[in-house]
Amino acid sequence: MRYLLNLITCIYTSLLFAQPETEVYLFDISNKGNILSLKNQRNISNNPGYDNQPYFYNDNIVLFASTRNGQTDIASYNIRDNKTDWISETPGGSEYSPTKIPNQKAVSAIRLDTTGKQLLYQYDFKTGKSKVLIKDLVIGYHTWYTEDIIISSVLEDGGLSLVVSNLKDNSNYTFQKKVGRSLHKIPNTKLISYISKERDIWEIKSLHPITGETKKIAPTVDKTEDMCWLINGTILMAKDNIIYQYNPKTNADWSVFYTATDQNIHKITRIAVNTTSGLLALVAEKVDE
Repeated sequence: MRYLLNLITCIYTSLLFAQPETEVYLFDISNKGNILSLKNQRNISNNPGYDNQPYFYNDNIVLFASTRNGQTDIASYNIRDNKTDWISETPGGSEYSPTKIPNQKAVSAIRLDTTGKQLLYQYDFKTGKSKVLIKDLVIGYHTWYTEDIIISSVLEDGGLSLVVSNLKDNSNYTFQKKVGRSLHKIPNTKLISYISKERDIWEIKSLHPITGETKKIAPTVDKTEDMCWLINGTILMAKDNIIYQYNPKTNADWSVFYTATDQNIHKITRIAVNTTSGLLALVAEKVDE
């Protein structure tokens, strides 16, 4: 039974972290007359292999997972200096989904060891020194609610489940099965958004991690799960070379926000913005030459 569970986990992990040729691009978000647009496109990874999962550590630093020496480490890109440094270099292990830990100069990330072991770790931003955060869950994706509460998409029963973990009392509570990878704090609220895949039409839902209350926000763009929130409450969601926008308070349906004309941005996946919604990072697969 243990062998079968390990086999299922390894198969799932290989699918979860399949590594196509991807690059991370950064844009400025221009706001003129309350009309938003993207400008000043630049490739901030510019690296052979897998570069993915951007996250704004602050308004000047973008974290992302990047291929180096046959493994995936946490890269830290300084926007002002146009320079990349490295936070992790783990022998026998790769890091994914780097995320800033609230009120700490530290980063959390999924570590996948060559043995197949997969856990959530904490990394010191300066030294890279690491420690396990949650020992009992195979976490695929995560976000922080407070410095003690983590919301994760966790491997359970062959799929992803939405789990809230409290580091103070070491509790883990599963709120829903059949969820996606996109987890975000909703600006100016005490809520987290997640993707529900319980129905044929996927839905963006909200969760209050303390009360457990969930509500439907909107259907996703067709079978799409990568999204982010602007500070004004607008959701951005990408599919192929188009980013769509929808504000639950003011819009009746999705509309086109941005269409990429660069042939290298033909399949957008991950998408992230900084806290002031002045910068946007996205991931696109490289075009075969």
